[in-house]
Amino acid sequence: MLHGMPKDAESESPEPLFLNDFRVGQTFHSGEYLMDESRIKAFAAEFDPQPFHLDESAAQASLFRGLAASGWHTAAVTMRLLVTSGLPFANGLIGLGGEIAWPNPTRPGDTLTVDSEILEIRPSKSKPKQGIVIVRSTTRNQKRETVYVFTANILAFRRD
Repeated sequence: MLHGMPKDAESESPEPLFLNDFRVGQTFHSGEYLMDESRIKAFAAEFDPQPFHLDESAAQASLFRGLAASGWHTAAVTMRLLVTSGLPFANGLIGLGGEIAWPNPTRPGDTLTVDSEILEIRPSKSKPKQGIVIVRSTTRNQKRETVYVFTANILAFRRD
């Protein structure tokens, strides 16, 4: 696996799924992504320039007790893993809101994976060709510590 690059769980993309293909309790597992220190710092420098994301000594003196990736970097990596290998929604992952949490920091050298579970499926009453699928995606490091949880409402379409 290359630093800062994904390693997909399978060599082929899974078959895209439509609203009527999903089932409550269904699970999906992504490929892997190695968090590279230089990319953590580059992301932070551009999007979240706080000392605990940029400087080892400042990070050591912070609540994190060491360099930590921006939570938004972890969220962006999660999105990449979901799109490339984790959630095969036909027509893409179109988010309609949700809830997020970062229970633990992501560190340089962490290998991230995402486990997703379908929690609820709500077909639209007014738009019969679509509905909302509620998915909880949990991003974990190589120690299986949870670093990010995103419960999302995702727009899904019925098969034509």
